[in-house]
Amino acid sequence: MTTTTEPAQPKAAPEGLSPEARKLRNRSRLKRTLVGWSFILPNFLGFATLTLVPVIVLFYMSLSNWNIFGTSTFVGFDNFTRLMGDGSFQVAFGNTIYYSVLHIPLTIVVSLGLALLLNNKLRGVAFFRTAAFFPYITSIVAIALVWNLLFSPDFGPINEGLRLIGIDNPPGWLTSTEWAMPAVVIISTWRDMGYYMVLFLAALQTVPPELHEAARVDGANAWQRFWNVTLPCLRPTMFFVTVMLTINSLKIFDLILVLTEGGPGQSTTVISQFIYRKGFEENEFGYASAASVVLFLLCIVVTIIQFMWNKRKDS
Repeated sequence: MTTTTEPAQPKAAPEGLSPEARKLRNRSRLKRTLVGWSFILPNFLGFATLTLVPVIVLFYMSLSNWNIFGTSTFVGFDNFTRLMGDGSFQVAFGNTIYYSVLHIPLTIVVSLGLALLLNNKLRGVAFFRTAAFFPYITSIVAIALVWNLLFSPDFGPINEGLRLIGIDNPPGWLTSTEWAMPAVVIISTWRDMGYYMVLFLAALQTVPPELHEAARVDGANAWQRFWNVTLPCLRPTMFFVTVMLTINSLKIFDLILVLTEGGPGQSTTVISQFIYRKGFEENEFGYASAASVVLFLLCIVVTIIQFMWNKRKDS
């Protein structure tokens, strides 16, 4: 004897809500919306006041000729045309690219290497992690003072060490037009490596150990496990670090200001230093704003290219 069950009939759609129920539902929805806006609004007001409005004003000022003592005059794209023929800006632009090309890969390699080393269960590893991160929170002025002494051409311990190993004419470092930028890159890498080391260290601790065990069973050596297991797992963090490092490298200002003030000559003058001189020393705010727009667009273009490259790798 068999029994058959009829398929369940779909429930009838509920009848329309009464006006009172609809009013309560709308009131509840409005309340949730207001609560959400109450969380968003303070941050948005701060962003609008300190970032959005100044950026809008910046674009207008870049099209004007204005200093703090007079009224602004609309000049169109004259400031940008002037930038293209300004030798000082061309030097600053080249120095910015030069610094970024050296600083970004060097910082990634050093910080990742530190993270791999300190990810192991070593004795006193917490102390070494703190010591590596400490330069990032140290005063820029203190860093500049100490490294100026270390890089002293005549009495600095770095050049003394180079003389001991047989280099009779060590570099002049921060006093040399040829070696000033590499010295700035070394100092900047030493300062930033701790922060990015922490990011890589956090990412390394999320790599499943089973993947390494499987690769070890398959006969993969340490380099093969790093290249085929660790590095792919670090890809999201690597992308974030690269984007942040690129933006910060293109905007480098404070360290160079206290170390060399853009010298000797113009060997370490970067775009941010050029903007500072034109705006706050020569009072050419319109011209400085045009240079700021160029720096802003440079950061945007490079970031978009990195996002497109990362998306292409994901597909």
